Amino acid sequence: MFDGLKDKLGRFKDDVEEQADEPDDAEAEAAAESPPDAESEPADPAAPAEETAESPAEPADADDGGADESDSDDGPGLAKKTMLAATGKTIITEEELEEPLEQLELELLQGDVEMSVAREITDQIRERLVGETRKQVESGEQVVQRAIADALREVIGVGQFDFEQRLVDAEKPVVVVFTGVNGVGKTTSIAKMSRWLEERGLSSVLANGDTYRAGANEQIEEHAGALDTKIITHEQGGDPAAVIYDAVEYAEANDVDVVLGDTAGRLHTSNDLMAQLEKIDRVVDPDMTLFVDEAVAGQDATNRAREFNDAAEIDGTVLTKADADSQGGAAISIAQVTGKPILFLGTGQGYDDLERFDPDVIVDRLLEGDED
Repeated sequence: MFDGLKDKLGRFKDDVEEQADEPDDAEAEAAAESPPDAESEPADPAAPAEETAESPAEPADADDGGADESDSDDGPGLAKKTMLAATGKTIITEEELEEPLEQLELELLQGDVEMSVAREITDQIRERLVGETRKQVESGEQVVQRAIADALREVIGVGQFDFEQRLVDAEKPVVVVFTGVNGVGKTTSIAKMSRWLEERGLSSVLANGDTYRAGANEQIEEHAGALDTKIITHEQGGDPAAVIYDAVEYAEANDVDVVLGDTAGRLHTSNDLMAQLEKIDRVVDPDMTLFVDEAVAGQDATNRAREFNDAAEIDGTVLTKADADSQGGAAISIAQVTGKPILFLGTGQGYDDLERFDPDVIVDRLLEGDED
């Protein structure tokens, strides 16, 4: 996952390194031979030694925020650049970033990153890099990489919370309902979640609230059998809220920690199915509602996440088929457009293939192998 996006970010770093190159040899030589105020009148030979040209005052550090009269709206002038070269520093200007950032934004869009999110990422990078000064012993790539990492964490880390700790701290049973359209892997994600909970010492019961789809009972019963987990089902066409309510009662009577409730696949435009979800909210009052979609759906997954969150507020997202998604655009976008975190990635067909979404880990993957 993220191979395509990783390549795009790597190209951007190379472009910035090329555009924001260090001052050329002529500038550096000029800086070494004369102070920035070399155009001023020669010093009086009779003046005290500390005021003569042979003892110029130390140039102000670029980090102290001092103004340079040669600066323009487009960036620092030649005097400041040569001063920075003389003091072992360099600076990145907005003009130098313009073309690489425009190209990065275009490539993010091509990688299924939602438009407003692509713009947010490039704006964050611009804000962090323009006017950045560094010692020449630190490579330009390191400066750019740090800016990219900070910008990505800001965008994809929205709303993150400790999912496991919230379950541990909550009054039992904790009710978690899964929503999303048909065919994206909701039921399989529920089975994976049951295994994930078991590995952390938390028991669960499955509830098939998907009472409309033919074969739904058989599918979730097969998972329950493989996991040796209790399941609550009703006849096809029954009341989904009643199924999940019965599962809650079972959990209360048998000291089960978590109820995992499946629901019928629905679109936000399906009034009947949305009414069912609203009834589940009224009758069961779930502790969390998780939206499930495929990472490979790209922009469609991002749009659906926004629509589901608008129709019935979600608490987080599970992205399936993350192992088959080379771009990662949905994972980058969903948290930002909903304001709710991505909590898990489905990374394979096995019950153990459910990975906690960690923004720091994701950013490291995107930038790994690029540090000197």
